[in-house]
Parts: sequence; structure tokens; C-alpha cells
Amino acid sequence: MGTPVISIRTMSPLRPSTLLSVLALLLAPVAVAASAGPRLQAFFQPELTDAAYQQKAYAKVAGKWVQPGKKGVPAVGRKTVVQAVIGRDGKLVSALVTTESGSKAWDDAALAAVKKAAPFAPLPKSFNPPTLDAHFHVAWVAGP
Repeated sequence: MGTPVISIRTMSPLRPSTLLSVLALLLAPVAVAASAGPRLQAFFQPELTDAAYQQKAYAKVAGKWVQPGKKGVPAVGRKTVVQAVIGRDGKLVSALVTTESGSKAWDDAALAAVKKAAPFAPLPKSFNPPTLDAHFHVAWVAGP
């Protein structure tokens, strides 16, 4: 990326604060790109009210996440959604990418994190259905 050329015409001399404001606006996109990073979110079917189970499942997937190299990162705001079905015994019944990010490497990394996190803990006794649907969203987001 080349250095931006700024041409400002004014009738009065520029104040230092004005120049700083212009520079901040020009450099903002570079700062956003530099501070972008992955964000994992997990969503579970509403019948699962056990927050501890949800946190453990999230932590297992987060612990297996391996970010692809720079060329494998999707555009800011894009995400992969992996839909997983977990059996009563905690085994992964199925996992598939239902929303693609636009980067095959990112999608593959998200799917691999879910698969490597298995087996999960057995489903809580308070949860009656035979399987649990969980959606894991892995997004590339701009920093704060």
C-alpha cells in the first residue's frame, strides 16, 4: 500500500489540531485492520439452560481454535457458522459448515476446532432431548 498524498488548500494556516484530525481519519482504516481478530460465539438450543455446560462446550472449542495464516483470514465482519449435534454421551454426532466466510481456510479451521473439541461432556440430566444442537460462529472482527 502506497503512502497517501494529501493536498489541502486553505486561506488560513492549518492549526496543529486540524492536521492531527485529518491524519487520524486517514490512518483509521489501517488501525482497524491491524486490530482485527477472531471472535467465537456459541449458541445452544433454548432447552439447554445449564450455563456451566454451555461455558465448558465453548471453552473446549475455543481451546482447539487454530487461526489460519494471513491469507486464510476472511474480510472483516465475515463469519463461519458450524452447526454441531452433540449426543447424550457427549459424542459429536455431526458437524458441518452452514455459513461460509468466503475463506476456505477459515471455514476449515472453524470446523476442525469443533471436531477436535469432541467429545464434549455428557448432556446434563436436566436436558431431556436426545441430542443438543449447538452453533459455533467464528468471525473476523474489527478491534475496539
